[in-house]
Amino acid sequence: MNPAPTEHHVYDLIGIGIGPFNLGLACLSEPLDDVEALFLDENDGFAWHHGVMFDDATIQVPFMADMVTMADPASPYSFLNWLKQTGRLYSFYIREDFHPLRREYDAYCRWVAGQLPNLRWQHRVESVEYVEAEDLFLVTSLSAQGVEKHLARNVVTGIGTGPRIPEVFSGLESGARHSSRYLYEREEIVTAESIAVVGSGQSAAEIYLDLLSDQRNHGYQLDWITRSPRFFPMEDTKLTLELTSPEYVRHFHSLPESRRDRLGREQRGLYKGISMTTIDDVYEALYRESFERDLPTTLLTNTAVIGAEPSADGDEIVLSLHHEELGTTTQRGAQQVIMATGYAPRDPEFLRPVEHLIRRDEAGRFDVDLEFHVDTLGGRLFVQNAEEHTHGLTAPDLGMGPWRNAIILKNILGREVYPIEHDIAFQTFGLTAATEEIK
Repeated sequence: MNPAPTEHHVYDLIGIGIGPFNLGLACLSEPLDDVEALFLDENDGFAWHHGVMFDDATIQVPFMADMVTMADPASPYSFLNWLKQTGRLYSFYIREDFHPLRREYDAYCRWVAGQLPNLRWQHRVESVEYVEAEDLFLVTSLSAQGVEKHLARNVVTGIGTGPRIPEVFSGLESGARHSSRYLYEREEIVTAESIAVVGSGQSAAEIYLDLLSDQRNHGYQLDWITRSPRFFPMEDTKLTLELTSPEYVRHFHSLPESRRDRLGREQRGLYKGISMTTIDDVYEALYRESFERDLPTTLLTNTAVIGAEPSADGDEIVLSLHHEELGTTTQRGAQQVIMATGYAPRDPEFLRPVEHLIRRDEAGRFDVDLEFHVDTLGGRLFVQNAEEHTHGLTAPDLGMGPWRNAIILKNILGREVYPIEHDIAFQTFGLTAATEEIK
């Protein structure tokens, strides 16, 4: 049943969720006279990975990967302008490091959010419906003021990803927590007699290093467990970085679904690995601490957690560990388990009323068009950072966010507001294109 037509004001677009990508869309749409946009988020303000906001942690992309620069370098919402306005520009220049502190990036985003008039916090979106008679979307949200309804010609979901909890840990009631909560719950974690960090990415490495550095003050046994064959570094060589290019997006998108899924698994190390600096810091800490004492720590690679259950006395979690190369299984206990197991796309409940308008692939995921929409109306319902399976590793890349937003705005307005790059790579992806060039 279609909802009844309404008399509400009509927005050109409504963004749902205000993470970095939709915040960037808000920045790029705000100066445009022919776009009226509204952005809704259930939280009380912007917050970016506060659970792993270590003092010395940096983001893994250069400062140009801000909200706007790669689409509009002259925008007042750039990271460099934030540095200028806060008196930190020369300090950043002298530092000679392209990678901002994670705390800086978060503060920059909050500064941007504080300037935009089109953001509404503490508005939880309950549903998105399609009013066929008016050819509009009806967005219903709940706030402290009650139920609010807004009409929009286009909707852009940017609700981000959620913590990935492996099935093996799903039945545990206590003792296991996702890395996204680490700093909030650290005081409790370090009181344990044994701690296991599970995962192989940057968060796992940073948490292990933090716990290792504080181990002598608490005396816990500390394990780092990963099913990966090694603690692999994130690859950021220049030609590999060209995989975050418009050309590679087109190539990846053109492949069969099964081929894309296989490539996605193979390419995880390109952006889900550990920075080489952090790997060196871990080794240096192990080397330094081992000079004075026997370290109660174990690093296990090629080891998958295939079972997790409370011990008989309820004092710890018993992990069943399977060594992938040896084919053997053993058990190991830990009072606290930190799951640095990454994040997974969310399939929002509020889109259920328009499910009949959404394209899905064989696995039930969003079938995202090359220009980032998922609807059958011709480009009215867009997604942000929910297209890794269709567009490759550009989906979570902060630097590609402005490029994607420029494409979304082009589709909404019918004109190219911000110049959109189409060919930036030196490589050719795909034999057909290479053959045509030779001819």
